[in-house]
Amino acid sequence: MDTKQSLSALAALAQESRLAVFRLLVQTGPEGLAASKIGERLDIAPSSLSFHLKELAHAGLVVSRQAGRFVIYSADTRAMNGLIDFLTENCCGGVSCK
Repeated sequence: MDTKQSLSALAALAQESRLAVFRLLVQTGPEGLAASKIGERLDIAPSSLSFHLKELAHAGLVVSRQAGRFVIYSADTRAMNGLIDFLTENCCGGVSCK
């Protein structure tokens, strides 16, 4: 992940509802959740949720797929790990700090 992609991802996560959505999708795993279920669990109105999911998708943090009449969203763990790698690149002067 490069600087521009990292800034986009961090900006998307720098909002309470979007961070909550992303964390829920990370917890849910690759099977994901329908937008209606995300809204129910987090008590976010459908119009607001649609906006937040669009922002997360634009930042490359969530992916969607059609499942019948539902759109299922899941966290893009590759992008999440790329962001973590970007943030921790050269951490601790190259000495493992884990």
